[in-house]
Amino acid sequence: MTNAANPAEHSVAVGGASTDLSFSATLLPHRSLSRKGFLTLMLLVGAVSFICGIVFALMGAWPVFGFFGLDVVLIYIAFRINYRDAMLVEEIDLSEYELKVTRVHPSGKSESWSFNPYWVRLELREFENGADELSLTSHGRKLIFGAFLSDSEKKDFAAALRTALAAHHAPAA
Repeated sequence: MTNAANPAEHSVAVGGASTDLSFSATLLPHRSLSRKGFLTLMLLVGAVSFICGIVFALMGAWPVFGFFGLDVVLIYIAFRINYRDAMLVEEIDLSEYELKVTRVHPSGKSESWSFNPYWVRLELREFENGADELSLTSHGRKLIFGAFLSDSEKKDFAAALRTALAAHHAPAA
């Protein structure tokens, strides 16, 4: 699978041998902290919290020790939720007759949307506050996808998909 953090890494298959896909991409949320980095961070936070807790306990404020432990537990839970959410996957496949978007949630639940590639319109709405919106629209239906991508990644991906759709719409010579 390809990480969408680097737009150059989008997997694009042109005229694949075993499939009729003219464009295929797998989008994954970017996570900058590796598992090893997470372990290092948690050990560091745990050690600092333990040392600070001991200092407060020696000063007679022993209940503070528990709150330092609670901080470590809450940070751990927040990171675990973040890693679980990073398991979201969106696959975009363009063939001669269909543009298909499949979203696989961290729970394993899968959703799919199909569009006629001739009628579908790709939109990139840019907002002043950032958080641009990438969507596909056709026949009154609108699908927002790639919400986890950065604004520059959305622009790069939109350009790549627009190029694939334009090539798809071009008359055969």
